[in-house]
Amino acid sequence: MNYTKTAILLAAMTGLFVGVGYLVGGQAGMLIAFAIACAMNVFAYWNSDRMVLSMYGAREVGPNEAPNFYSLVAELARRAELPMPRVYIIDTEQPNAFATGRNPENAAVAATTGLLNMLNRDEIAGVMAHELAHVKNRDTLIMTITATLAGAIGMLANFAMFFGGSRDGENRGGLGIIGSIALMILAPLAASLVQMAISRSREYAADRMGAEISGNPEGLASALERITYGAQHITNHQAEGNPATAHLFIVNPLNGQRMDNLFSTHPSTENRVAALRELAYRSGFAPGFAPRPAARPAQAPQANRPAPQPSAGGSAGSGPWGGRGNAGGGNSGGNSSSGSVPSSSGRRRNPWGR
Repeated sequence: MNYTKTAILLAAMTGLFVGVGYLVGGQAGMLIAFAIACAMNVFAYWNSDRMVLSMYGAREVGPNEAPNFYSLVAELARRAELPMPRVYIIDTEQPNAFATGRNPENAAVAATTGLLNMLNRDEIAGVMAHELAHVKNRDTLIMTITATLAGAIGMLANFAMFFGGSRDGENRGGLGIIGSIALMILAPLAASLVQMAISRSREYAADRMGAEISGNPEGLASALERITYGAQHITNHQAEGNPATAHLFIVNPLNGQRMDNLFSTHPSTENRVAALRELAYRSGFAPGFAPRPAARPAQAPQANRPAPQPSAGGSAGSGPWGGRGNAGGGNSGGNSSSGSVPSSSGRRRNPWGR
């Protein structure tokens, strides 16, 4: 989505906020709503990232608290030619992630504990590359301001029940009970439509750029399928209490919605996965994610050198570290040198520093 269209949609969101103010309080209400909208946009510009992270109880981590996760984000940021963002973890079982911040220099990425525990390394790399694509495209500020305005529109529409009547002959609203109820329903719905228009196209663009950053569209495609399943079966209580922020996440975190799927701020997972797998097919991406090593001097070919054989535990890309050994350098257990999948007991180890 180009920036002109985004600016038009943000103007529409602000205009909707002002229009609701006019219907609630007439000309004076319109002016007050316009002033509030301007103040909220300025406040959101400087504080939106802290507001959202605080809302979800996110805690910042570094190389000591989550060494493997932090180093993975650092590698992806290097590939994307971005400054290192702040890294956060949200303690909730639902797998999901989002990015926020007013610009790449002040960006933050957050992942839930559910995502870090349920997904393997290739999938997590795809998810975080998607979030860094939002940062690189400067989507994070737009989406956060949109969430702030959408929540304010819903709040302002609720005031219609208290200030919807007209006390004199001027045009000061005069909505009446029926008009006030209609405003309470239609204003948030209109705000959701604008959110949808802003968010849906950006998700496709971030999917594509994220696949290019990670070098593995299949990893992101698989992650989207698993996150969608988790979001449908595990409740994110913070998101359910703040639905205006749902469009910040890589997958819609609201698992109780049926009627509003038509107005979802996210494209369908099936369409996103199909687009990623078509990209992988056309571009010939090799499966698996691994840090890009420094260039090595060319070696003379060896005659009759046997081709490497996959291990008995699966392909070279299996396991949370892609079968490439201990990428984080912090795991113990004596099996890091073999690069094998976790032990045969069936319990997957958590390699994300938790």
